[in-house]
Amino acid sequence: MEKVIIVGTGCAGLTAAIYAARANFAPLVLEGHEPGGQLSTTTLVENFPGFPDGINGPELIMNMKSQAERFGARFAYSCVEDFEPADGFVRVKVEGEWKETRTLIVAAGASAKWLGLANENARSNEFPQGLRGHGLTSCATCDGAFYRNVPVAVVGGGDSAAEEATFLTRFASKVYLVHRREALRASKIMADRALANPKIEPVWNSVPVEYLADAEGEMRALKIRDVNTGAERELEAKCIFVAIGHTPNTKPFKGKLDMDENGYLLQREGTKTNVPGVFAAGDVADHVYRQAITAAGQGCAAALDAEKYLAHFEH
Repeated sequence: MEKVIIVGTGCAGLTAAIYAARANFAPLVLEGHEPGGQLSTTTLVENFPGFPDGINGPELIMNMKSQAERFGARFAYSCVEDFEPADGFVRVKVEGEWKETRTLIVAAGASAKWLGLANENARSNEFPQGLRGHGLTSCATCDGAFYRNVPVAVVGGGDSAAEEATFLTRFASKVYLVHRREALRASKIMADRALANPKIEPVWNSVPVEYLADAEGEMRALKIRDVNTGAERELEAKCIFVAIGHTPNTKPFKGKLDMDENGYLLQREGTKTNVPGVFAAGDVADHVYRQAITAAGQGCAAALDAEKYLAHFEH
């Protein structure tokens, strides 16, 4: 039986792995369907402490993984398919096999919702890697500062879209706010704040149909279609910020771990869940901050909580 199993290898899961490994638990870390989490799809990370010149997201993730491995963490390219609480331990189903563990840290993260356009992940033979990280992102806080004095666009109509558009006015010359309806779904205070900003231009009744890249493979423009007339036009934008929400990766735990109406795990007394020995960390439970550094902090806390639980259990 394992002492610690960690689900996820973003900042939360890897930080938990470092702490659990240093505590001599030799944690088993399940990498999941998106190894490295959302940071693995970003380029330069400038707001993670300790890197004055920034660091590439994949490099930061690999450094954290190597650090965890150095202390004895073990990694498996596996996804959790099911979960069962038991008496004094829990079980997770991995690749058709049940694994038992005294503690489980769920740090599976949340996946950004994308538009599903054809060139989101692979644009052409010339630019096969897709536009994510090349002018397409889901995080204004992470990437907004890279787009100073140029036009950008935000897609969405809720609080997140209004908040991101307002934030981006600190950097961009113009922010297009593209929404399929003729009014925002955001709360009145958020909508009023966004629409009162002279840098924000709402683009009503419009849906994106294509991302357009320049010769270097960076975002050039967004092609949109008017839902009423069918007319299409291009918006010049050096970056598109998709703000249509996130989906927490909690499907295997539904009905067994307490969640809110959107599927985010509910924490109590730190990182504890409703099941003894099970802890939640990072974006799987955090729909407010969603930053690499806050996820890392929660991963640390979850590992410390698991260590205290194991000490009490063994005592």
